[in-house]
Amino acid sequence: MSSTLTAIEITGHITENNELKLDSALPALPPQKVRVIVMFPADDDISEDEWLYAAAKNQAFDVLHDPAEDIYTLNDGTPVDHET
Repeated sequence: MSSTLTAIEITGHITENNELKLDSALPALPPQKVRVIVMFPADDDISEDEWLYAAAKNQAFDVLHDPAEDIYTLNDGTPVDHET
């Protein structure tokens, strides 16, 4: 496999025979080997609100509250005109 990977998110389900069935077709891709990561809720999975709360309270992000890290102002950059 190459060192650069591109991800496609698509939903599906696992059948009674433990086969993965996609809910929609993949985009047109040439035949190739791929990596598949299957994500499913755990029995003890926390809600999205609980996850966001835990991330917001994580000490790893305390640096974002440091005034020394606030290096940009509203005068930086240029406005985006969404009407064009």
